[in-house]
Amino acid sequence: MNQTQTFPSIRIPQMTLLHWSRAALDRLTKRAFDIAAAFAGLIALAPFLLLVVFLLKREGAGAVVYRGARVGRNGKNFGILKFRTMRETPESDNGLRVTAQDDPRITSLGRWLRDTKLNELPQLWNVLIGEMSLVGPRPEDPAIVETWDEDVRVEVLSVRPGITSPASVLYRNEETLLRVGSVMETYLESILPSKLRLDQLYVRHRSFILDLDVLFWTAMVLLPQWRTFAPPEELLIFGPMRRLARRYLNWFIVDTFVTLMAIGLAGGIVRAFGPLELGLLKASGIALGFSFLFGATSTMLGMYRVAWSQAGSAEAWGLFWATAVAGGVAFGINQFIGDALGLPPSVIVLASMFALGGFAILRYRTRLASGAATRWIQRRASAHLARERVLIVGSGYAGQFMTWLLSNGPSAGAFHIVGFADDDLFKQGIRISGVSVLGRRNDIPRLVEKHDIGIVVFAIHNITDIERARLLDICASTRARVAIAPDILGALNGFRAQNGAAHNAPAPRQMDWCELCLMRGERAPALGCADEGLHQC
Repeated sequence: MNQTQTFPSIRIPQMTLLHWSRAALDRLTKRAFDIAAAFAGLIALAPFLLLVVFLLKREGAGAVVYRGARVGRNGKNFGILKFRTMRETPESDNGLRVTAQDDPRITSLGRWLRDTKLNELPQLWNVLIGEMSLVGPRPEDPAIVETWDEDVRVEVLSVRPGITSPASVLYRNEETLLRVGSVMETYLESILPSKLRLDQLYVRHRSFILDLDVLFWTAMVLLPQWRTFAPPEELLIFGPMRRLARRYLNWFIVDTFVTLMAIGLAGGIVRAFGPLELGLLKASGIALGFSFLFGATSTMLGMYRVAWSQAGSAEAWGLFWATAVAGGVAFGINQFIGDALGLPPSVIVLASMFALGGFAILRYRTRLASGAATRWIQRRASAHLARERVLIVGSGYAGQFMTWLLSNGPSAGAFHIVGFADDDLFKQGIRISGVSVLGRRNDIPRLVEKHDIGIVVFAIHNITDIERARLLDICASTRARVAIAPDILGALNGFRAQNGAAHNAPAPRQMDWCELCLMRGERAPALGCADEGLHQC
């Protein structure tokens, strides 16, 4: 086995000092967890490992442990360890690099080890000595790695390979998809591209919390009741642990601090008019309890599913009701055990008001005024009963601009934006500018039927022509009419290039907005129809 073979050097992206320190801390945490878990696993599983060794020896299929060549971090080869599941013959060692379900080389005990994934347990040693990690892209044979595109190879091999990964969870029954006779063709053409895409997603979004999510899904799908369950991609990359930390834990810590400040301010005001002795410890406990109440009501009202940097005014009302319910429950509890707390009811009322202000300021900041104005306009527009139902494809700047234009423009009362369709895994199920992300590109036909969509507005411009054509084909396959939003940012960048030094920059592609003009019954060129000679409404 060639231990010196390497692949192209890894390109390290530029990072700020803060990003570098976070990445370094994450790598340190990941490696410490790998060492501790691998060492504990080898010790705890030692009796079972010895039993498997005894059974393999008794079967007489050859060596107990198989050591195969794999490509690891930075393109360095290493020997992956597995319990041998094939007969030790020249045909086995020189056969296909990928194994099918009905491969005749597999022994009866080996079949059971493969089905239960117990043949992978010796890789805990690979993890302990630093060749692998518990979670990471599954290592491939050098011959298969040579078929990858260079950019994919550089990205996937920039981290340690793992015992499990999001792709391993999704393709845990990979062997059932392969059949002897066309194994390599099926694997290279159908399975490998999807696995590499998931590996790239993992590398781009990797974190210690994501590793915990992958380990959770791995444990779940190995249970007999869950073996047929295939988690959606967004749950593989943005799983329950990461979702809990990103959506709940961060805000819970901030809300606890805000509540503590609110109780301190309310207590100071009440104390100015009479005696009040809470103490820091009691005030902290009350703040923690109120934060739990606020967190529970916010969860029920969906406040933790909101992208607050882009939130609309509707979410402000949800924030108000979450605080009001939490304050009401706290007021009721204080009425029952007020003597033990020593907290006047006026402190609860004032603290709830101050907390609401703090919650809103932190979440909205400078968006409060614009959010109130948007809410007023939306209430006026809701008086129109007959409105065209619109689905916006793309929730980026162009999609948000179309949301504002259709909701606030001169024809705002004629349109009702049902939601966004966006392929971003982290946006699924959240609200942006007051509009929910309902699904991804493959969900567009279903969304059109379910929500009786009349117009699909295509608002994505930062993709290739091939991807653009594919997306437009999906939109055109529905019964809804398709309108293409203008690329405002592209046009502005084009003007800047013409007025600056970059005179050779390609001109922005002209977007056709005339179809929506016709829908609105307009005869004059609409926004985006810059050349009347080419785009006539």
